[in-house]
Amino acid sequence: MVTGRRAQPRIIQGGMGVAVSGWELARAVAGRGQLGVVSGTALDAVLARRLQRGDPGGHMRRALAAFPVPEAAAYVLDRYFVEGGVAPGERMRAMARLRVDRGEHAELLTVLGNFVEVWLAKEGHDGLVGVNYLAKIQLATAPALFGAILAGVDHVLVGAGIPGQIPALATALARAEAVTTQVAVEGDEEPLPYTFDPRGGLLRQLAHASSDLTRPDVLAIVSLPVLASYLVRDPATRPDGFVIETHRAGGHSAPPRGKLVVDAAGEPVYGPRDHPDLAKVAALGIPFWLAGGAAHPARLAEARALGAEGVQLGSVFALCQESGLRDDLRTELRARARAGTLRVRNDPRASPTAFPFKVAELPGTLSEPSIRAARRPVCDLGYLRTPARAANGALVYRCAAEPVAAYVRKGGDAVDADGRVCLCNGLLATVGLGQRRPGGAVEPAVVTIGQDLGFLDDISPDGRPYTAGEVIDWMTGAGTPPGTSAGAPAQSAVSA
Repeated sequence: MVTGRRAQPRIIQGGMGVAVSGWELARAVAGRGQLGVVSGTALDAVLARRLQRGDPGGHMRRALAAFPVPEAAAYVLDRYFVEGGVAPGERMRAMARLRVDRGEHAELLTVLGNFVEVWLAKEGHDGLVGVNYLAKIQLATAPALFGAILAGVDHVLVGAGIPGQIPALATALARAEAVTTQVAVEGDEEPLPYTFDPRGGLLRQLAHASSDLTRPDVLAIVSLPVLASYLVRDPATRPDGFVIETHRAGGHSAPPRGKLVVDAAGEPVYGPRDHPDLAKVAALGIPFWLAGGAAHPARLAEARALGAEGVQLGSVFALCQESGLRDDLRTELRARARAGTLRVRNDPRASPTAFPFKVAELPGTLSEPSIRAARRPVCDLGYLRTPARAANGALVYRCAAEPVAAYVRKGGDAVDADGRVCLCNGLLATVGLGQRRPGGAVEPAVVTIGQDLGFLDDISPDGRPYTAGEVIDWMTGAGTPPGTSAGAPAQSAVSA
């Protein structure tokens, strides 16, 4: 295992959606000297569906050819690659799901999906590339992280939960050691052990290929200093840095502290207890970055003055040309934001994780009640399933967005299912990888974005498309887009 402290970037391009922050975006950012980050969520499905779409450009196959165990790559190619892509209206092949007690094929596809995305993001430059995971998706973390480490990932960022297991996990996986993670089970007092062996099954030939792996730096995404302080107390849980993210950021955000209170629009109300005391964060002596409404050069300067290394940016990159968002959705978001007609709702009910989730209100997407009601509930991906103990003692996997009857049969409460959205299928549709249903219908998209989009007035004052490179130039002062104002924006999200 190789270790070593890396130079710290000023800008982290945040992990977004399912393949919104894909390899093309991360590579563009990393090639400009900042930290490009691929989303590590559902990369097994992303790889399998891109292969079934015929792998335009041959990128998936090029990366698979670099995988150190050719037999493993061949297995996935034989199973999923379709020359020319599946026929119009044809359903894409289902995949095995990860489970506590079994799941070798699902583990392999997870390893390969993460290897491919990171390998492509790192191709052709020597910049920094990271991968972003959700702590809520417990079973995928070990095989996903190992695939990313095999591809040489530099940083791993983890949010949506407490990432206490990740630092030790990264150390062990960089040695290609078998690891055991503790999986929380609803209804059980004690977690269940889940063991992943990097050299098991089709990966057993990795003995030589995995001898010079590098441990990535671990960045924990948190909202408040109290969690940061908890993590630094023990060397086993101590990360290499923090991203302090406010509730204005896109995707999932931490709920308000205390009893949930919503406003007239049904959105969570955040108060003074939810604003991070950045002096306490700085006092921990660990590098940190600020996120949530930080897309402005003045906010980068302010973050630096407060002791941060820099900022993490999401939405400004989600709307750039290299992002994985479907072109039609990206264009509509930019146009509505500029016209002042875009509403981004912090929905406390949409996500099955029970974390508030930003939903952009766009026609034809799951933000519309009629579209949501017309969708036939189905849980065929299951990334947000939670292991739970049924009344008969059996271990089950349930999701509050699955069909209500199935959720209740597994011991769930129907009240908890009210208003939930299938994010797994919806987010894949957002990047053009939606499943096709009987009759030819394609899964509708669900679009998430941050609630601070004022950067568009500076980065694209005339409404033109822009690139990741232009964002970096604007933020760092290397270039000034037409119309950029020299002063700070009216409201700062990083000075709380």
